[in-house]
Amino acid sequence: MSAPVAQEELPILEAVINIRNRLTALKRDRAEYIKPSEVNALYQAVVKQVTKLNDVRDDNTTYNNRVDTTLADVFSLLSLCYLTLGKTKECPAVYSQLASMRQILTHMEESGLYNETDVLPFQRRLQDLRSIVQHDAESGKHPEALTKLLERQLNELDAIVRSLQESLSDISVELIPVHQRLVTIRRQLVALAAKEGNHKAELKPLAEELRKIDSKRVNGKFLGPGGIVPTSQAICSSLLEECFDILQQIKAQDDSKNVASSLKPIHDRLEELRAELENLVLTHRWSLRETDLYNYSLSLQEIDKMRIDGKFVDADGNRPPGQYVLLYLLRRCYGLIYRLLSSSEPVSEELMPIANKLSTVKKCLNEVYKYGGPFSPRDLYPYQLALYQIDSMRKDGKFVGVDGSVPEGQGIVMAHLSECHELLEMLKESMDEENNQYYDDDDDDDRDPESACEDEVEQ
Repeated sequence: MSAPVAQEELPILEAVINIRNRLTALKRDRAEYIKPSEVNALYQAVVKQVTKLNDVRDDNTTYNNRVDTTLADVFSLLSLCYLTLGKTKECPAVYSQLASMRQILTHMEESGLYNETDVLPFQRRLQDLRSIVQHDAESGKHPEALTKLLERQLNELDAIVRSLQESLSDISVELIPVHQRLVTIRRQLVALAAKEGNHKAELKPLAEELRKIDSKRVNGKFLGPGGIVPTSQAICSSLLEECFDILQQIKAQDDSKNVASSLKPIHDRLEELRAELENLVLTHRWSLRETDLYNYSLSLQEIDKMRIDGKFVDADGNRPPGQYVLLYLLRRCYGLIYRLLSSSEPVSEELMPIANKLSTVKKCLNEVYKYGGPFSPRDLYPYQLALYQIDSMRKDGKFVGVDGSVPEGQGIVMAHLSECHELLEMLKESMDEENNQYYDDDDDDDRDPESACEDEVEQ
C-alpha cells in the first residue's frame, strides 16, 4: 500500500495528474499526428515538477506514494510518445523499454525457467540502452535528474541479469544440455496447454523424450562421465518432475483446457490481449502507434497484481488448476510488448506512411530487377510516378510535418528513396532500343498511369 502524500507534495501531485491527463488525451487523439512541440512542452513541465519534488525530498529516503506512481505513468506515456516520434535514441524513449524488460526479467527470476540464450539478449540490450543514457548525460541534452533515474534502473536490471547468470553458473557442465532441453520442453508443454483442441499427437513425442531423460537417472540422480554425480541435481530433477506434472494435467483436463471456471475470465482476457498483440507484431509497421501499448501494459499489470504469492486464487483463496496456462499467457504478452518496443524504428509516425510506401516500391523494383525484362518504359512508369509524388513532398530537401517541424527519420527515408532511384536507373539502363520504340508507339494508350502506379505499388 502506498504511503500518504505529504502536504508540500500535494501541489506537485496535482500538476503531475494534470500532465498525465494531457498525455492521455494526446494518446487518444488519432485524428492528428502527435506533435513534437506538444510532447516537448509536457516533458519540460514534468522536469519542472521533478525538480520541485527533489527539493522537498531527502535523497537518502525511499519514497513510494501516489506522486511516485503517477510520475511512473507520466514517464511511461512520455517514453511511448518519444518512440512514436521516432526519437528512439534519446533518454525518455529508454524508460518504457526498461519497464518492459523489468517485467520479463522478474518473471524469469520467479519461474527459474531460462537458459543462457534467454539472458544474453537482455544483457546486450541493456548495454545499448546504457550507451544512450550515458551519451545524453555527457552532452547535457536531458536533465541530470532523468539520467540518474535511468542509470539507477539500468543498474537494478543489470543486477537481476547477473543474478540469473549466477544461477545458471551453479549448473554443472555435465547437466547443462539436460537443463536446456527441459526448459524447452516445459515451454512447449505450457504453450500446448494454452492452445485450443486436443493435444494427444503433440504430447506423445514430448512424453517420450521426458521418459528418455528420466531413464538416464540412476537412483533418482543424473550421472556424469565415470559415474560421478554432478552438482545441481535438485534444479534438473525438480524441472523434470514439473514437466511430468504439467504433462499429466494436460492429459487429465484436455477438454477443459486445464483452466478452472473461476479463472476463465482472466484466461479469456489474457487470450484477447495476446491475440491483439500478436496481430500488432505482424502489422506494426502500418498500424502501431507506440502510445497504444500503454493500455496493454496497464491491463497486464492489473492482472499481474491479482496474484498472491505468485499464484492466481479464487474467491475462497484457493489456487485452482490452470496456473501454468495463465502465467504462460501473461509472460507471452509481456514478451510481445517488449518485442514491439525494441523493434520500434527511429522514424516519426508522420513519416512512417512514406517509409512504408518506399519500402513497397523498393520490393517491387527488386522483384522486377530480379526477374529481368524485356520490359518497356511504360512498365516502369508507375514506379517513377510514385517516386515523383514522394519527391514532391520535400521542402528544401526535407520532409516537413504539418506543423512545419522536421520529423525524425529523415536519413532512413532518404536512404530508401535513394535506393529506389538507383534501382530505377539500373532498370532503365537494361532496356534496349526496341523497348524504347515500343514506348513511343504505345504513347496513345489510354490507360491512366497514376492508377497503374496504384495497382503496381499496392500489390
